Amino acid sequence: MEAARDPEFLPHDGPLREDVRRLGALVGQMLAEQGGQAFFERVEHVRTAAIHRRRSGASVDALADSLTGLDAADAEALARAFATYFQAVNTAERVHRIRRRRDYQREGGAPQPESLAAVLALLKKDGVDRDELTRLLGHLDVEPVFTAHPTEAVRRSLLEKEQEIVRALVDEFDPSRTPQERRDDDARILMALSAGWQTAEASPVRPSVQDEFEHVGFYIAQPLYRVLPALYESLQQALAETYGEGVAIPRLLRFATWVGGDMDGNPNVNAETVAATLSAQRALVLERYIEDVGALGRLLSQTDDRVELDDGLRQRIASYRATFPGAAERIRPRHADMPYRCFLAFVAERLEATLQDRDGRYASADEFIDDVALVEKSLLEHGGRHAGAYAVGRLLWRARTFGFHLARLDVRQDARVHDDALSALLDDGEWANRDAASRAGTLRPYASGERSFAAGANDENATMLRAVFATLADSRRRYGHEATGLYIISMAETAADVLAVLALARYGGLVRDDGVPLDVAPLFETIDDLAGGADTLRTLLDDPVYRAHLKARGDRQWVMLGYSDSGKDGGTVASRWSLQRAQVEMLDVAAKAGIRVAFFHGRGGSASRGGSRITPALMASPRGSVGGVLRVTEQGEVIHRKYGIRALAVRNLEQTLGAVMRASLRPRDSESREAAWKDTMARLSDESRKAYRAFVDTEGFVDYFRGATPIDVIERMTLGSRPARRRSMKGVEDLRAIPWVFSWTQCRAVLTGWYGLGSALDAVASEYGDETLVRMARDWPFFSTMLDDVEMVLAKADIDIAEAFSKLAGPLHDRFFPTLRDEFGGTVDWVLKLKGAKELLAGDPRLSTSIRLRNPYVDPMSLLQVDLLKRWRATGGKDDALLKALVACVNGVSQGLQNTG
Repeated sequence: MEAARDPEFLPHDGPLREDVRRLGALVGQMLAEQGGQAFFERVEHVRTAAIHRRRSGASVDALADSLTGLDAADAEALARAFATYFQAVNTAERVHRIRRRRDYQREGGAPQPESLAAVLALLKKDGVDRDELTRLLGHLDVEPVFTAHPTEAVRRSLLEKEQEIVRALVDEFDPSRTPQERRDDDARILMALSAGWQTAEASPVRPSVQDEFEHVGFYIAQPLYRVLPALYESLQQALAETYGEGVAIPRLLRFATWVGGDMDGNPNVNAETVAATLSAQRALVLERYIEDVGALGRLLSQTDDRVELDDGLRQRIASYRATFPGAAERIRPRHADMPYRCFLAFVAERLEATLQDRDGRYASADEFIDDVALVEKSLLEHGGRHAGAYAVGRLLWRARTFGFHLARLDVRQDARVHDDALSALLDDGEWANRDAASRAGTLRPYASGERSFAAGANDENATMLRAVFATLADSRRRYGHEATGLYIISMAETAADVLAVLALARYGGLVRDDGVPLDVAPLFETIDDLAGGADTLRTLLDDPVYRAHLKARGDRQWVMLGYSDSGKDGGTVASRWSLQRAQVEMLDVAAKAGIRVAFFHGRGGSASRGGSRITPALMASPRGSVGGVLRVTEQGEVIHRKYGIRALAVRNLEQTLGAVMRASLRPRDSESREAAWKDTMARLSDESRKAYRAFVDTEGFVDYFRGATPIDVIERMTLGSRPARRRSMKGVEDLRAIPWVFSWTQCRAVLTGWYGLGSALDAVASEYGDETLVRMARDWPFFSTMLDDVEMVLAKADIDIAEAFSKLAGPLHDRFFPTLRDEFGGTVDWVLKLKGAKELLAGDPRLSTSIRLRNPYVDPMSLLQVDLLKRWRATGGKDDALLKALVACVNGVSQGLQNTG
């Protein structure tokens, strides 16, 4: 892969060009070794043809013809070859982000944009003083939530090989590397590439919930656990430089997960997986602490004759000697004069006892934190600031963040499952059909504890839910209240849906003196549910039983916002506006009721599912909607891209923390024109939704969708433990949002991210005028951020390749595709007009270059996929060799386009 034949890099990206060239050459060498010279030359021929097609603007037909009729094994190998090039480019770009970060730090000039230093300098310039900042830090709470929603679930063994490549490239940052060391680095990279080539990208067996836990647990317990202290150290330094020493930093960050607790549509998740996940997370974090305490014991070799010791620590050592005589005997005599090492041996003993659940265990993480803090205090008071206190402080940040639970476990279930259980418990076959007020009235005494359901209902859902809530109650006793997170109600529509959870929780024994110890979060997913969210919240807050529950929970109500299903329901424009409007309306309801509302954002990786850069997304959000709190899902390939490499994990956490601080302390200014713009946006939303629904509700659309996208392949893939459909496929409503978006991305139409916008702008411009829309695009962060995201989707789409897929739908192609093509062209024209640009992404040359760099590798896999789909379907989906090749294409395109699901 020669850089000279690739798109132009930005002027200051010379090192990136060199990394791309170097990795490309090593990939080529590996392909020639593993597949033979003829295979490598074929790959090069296809790649060159794809570049020519892009540069000349030629039809896709010639490139498609060259990929037709390949043997299944050859097609799979070709797809894997291009996917390997993607991995090289992706890795080079990630390493270049590390290089740019180091360049900023080394040069010592202006801080890197969106770094904590840059954010604090900006806030101080905007008048934020030390006291105001300290108040925010006191309640700031950022919580990424990792879900089991994969669209690119990379095997752990392949993740480790990628990290080896990253380390080899980062080593090259050192200009003193010798030629032999550079050759050794190349050998390390080639070994990782070759071993990766010989490893299947995914298991042929659908992952279990345990497999999903191990995948997500890798990111939390490895990169994130390791880098977390660096985030606080970076913040501490930035605070000292901007506001002076002495600004106290409490815990600002924690993590949560859905893996093992997301029951919605997944029969494999139940009380057993909840218990198993919490137990496994506890074991994982305790093992990390035992490793760290062992390392500290080796580091802190201070002896009694050289240092003083804190009296409290000396007393605790004496107490532990008496309490743990076995551990005391195991301390070597030659270490007896090393008080810190001796004490940490006892700490390790207690951690081992906690891991094994035996006598001597810590009753809580707080006891462990107290022991570690006592070591830090003694060091700081007796000359140990630079003799180990730094390392002890790092462990303290980890312990305060991860506790003995690693990540809070959320539980989620569909409101209809609750209704089915209640129907049995109440012996009311019409329960689900009764109006909301009637259901709420019936549930109120059960939710308050005045009445109880009879035990032993002969109903599968009631039995399952009772076991889940009983497990949550037991988990609180075993692991502490921080081990469990929110209880989320999918497809929530009414206040009765929330009262149902309180009633069922009591049925399962999850109760204490002041009520049900559970934060219940309704998830508003559809456009209509978002529109009714404020009324639902108002009704809920007017309910005396629920207000008593909320008072015991600190008068804070969580609401989850569904970006995915609202987008699938009404299209991206209607979804974005409905989410914005719902937050404004619910904030108003909460303020009048005297409670706080906190939003949990269910964002996916793609723009179609709410994916967006964190800083512009939060700055465009309604004023007051952040308030120091950000809870957001991290899904699919986003987890790997953001947290797979330690240096980038720190950078992403810094950007997130900085964005929350900015949006909380200095949200965007009021805009006098915004009231009028909201009316315009409401019309745009209505017109866009109308156009979108007209398209997806057309008779025959479901058949067209199944023909024009690889949904049937995706349904057969072993990406996750959940089925792709909720029920029988009668309409788009029955398909999960992730495979819906994933399918349209794979066929390169990506209509989920733009369809309806062009038609809406046509309709609204005739009434409000082009200039109004141009001003909105220029001056209103909400609208401009949405346009940026749509522009990125349009740039990644390829309507000609989408047409090749569309033709697979047979006669339905002529009915649907002309409309799709016209809408695409109209949307592109409008985006360019509103941005005053001649080409897409003219204002983001880095992203534009990145996309152009990948297109010559995505295009062949897409066209190969078209041919393979046609042949596979002709066999009735029974040719497993063709299916295997198709899966390779799907995985490769996913890696190439990156934010796909």
